[in-house]
Amino acid sequence: MKTCLSVILLLFSFTTAFSQNGKTFLQFEGKSGPGKGKNVVLISGDDEYRSEESMPMMAKILSETYGFNTTVLFPINPETGDVVPSYQTNIPGLEHLAKADLVIMLIRFRDLPLDQMKHLENYFKAGKPFIALRTSTHPFAIKDQNSPYFKWTWNSKVPGWEGGFGQQIIGETWVAHHGIHKSEGTRALIDGVDRDADHPILRGVDDIWAPTDVYSIKNLPANANVLLYGQSTAGMTAEAPLMWDKSIMPIAWTKEYSLDGGKTGMVFGSTLGSSLDFKSEDMRRLILNASFWLLEMPEVITPELSVNIIGKYEPTMFGFDSFRKGMKVSDFK
Repeated sequence: MKTCLSVILLLFSFTTAFSQNGKTFLQFEGKSGPGKGKNVVLISGDDEYRSEESMPMMAKILSETYGFNTTVLFPINPETGDVVPSYQTNIPGLEHLAKADLVIMLIRFRDLPLDQMKHLENYFKAGKPFIALRTSTHPFAIKDQNSPYFKWTWNSKVPGWEGGFGQQIIGETWVAHHGIHKSEGTRALIDGVDRDADHPILRGVDDIWAPTDVYSIKNLPANANVLLYGQSTAGMTAEAPLMWDKSIMPIAWTKEYSLDGGKTGMVFGSTLGSSLDFKSEDMRRLILNASFWLLEMPEVITPELSVNIIGKYEPTMFGFDSFRKGMKVSDFK
């Protein structure tokens, strides 16, 4: 009984702790810049692509270089307090969405408790903008068929919600690896393809190569505006040749969304996003530009905007169970 009570109290402390900066979330106060006074929440929670590493790095650029107040959320095992990307059922701090102007998320197959899901629902029903990276095309795997969020599940068959949140809101759900995982990379095609090449999000984005492979995209809706296509590379180096025997796939797009009759909002989706991808300067620029555009600040975007990393950034190779063990939230500062 004493053990059970201790676990319950510990669980309660983690799910209700709103003011534990450095313990259950990270916050960086904005300095001077065009983002001053605006709040960005970055949500990590995937068990493969090390978003627990990339999201704090991007948060520091947004806050220290451009003035945004940023909050980074993590999947946390409440029994240990460790950041555990494979822990599917707890991302504390989602209360911060109530004051968020923008969300950047890279999550995968989460099955969060109802109170945490409600914060997400409220944000998206308000039609607020968000950026969905890599596995955020399949962000939820709700097991309880009686849950009001069961239809958000990545492979939902609920009428009107086929493909779940990813398909209905972002524009695609999980389909397959188009490239060979951990053998082929992705080269963004800048020239020679029919796309919205003059979009403000692409200002200064001239060269993206990513070690993650191309995802299959089959059901992108007509209202999606493709900004970048990607081609597989025959190897996981930037010098690897393009594999023209494979078809190209959309790797970045924008689209309008609305959730259950809520306000209409805008999403920027991309199948890029592993922590290694963010070593690319233009990958970081793509997300910075998308942030300003979604916040209706396109005039701020120039090719010269700095995306220099604040401090050190030494990302871990992607893979299941490859995350750094025993890490606390404060270790990601």
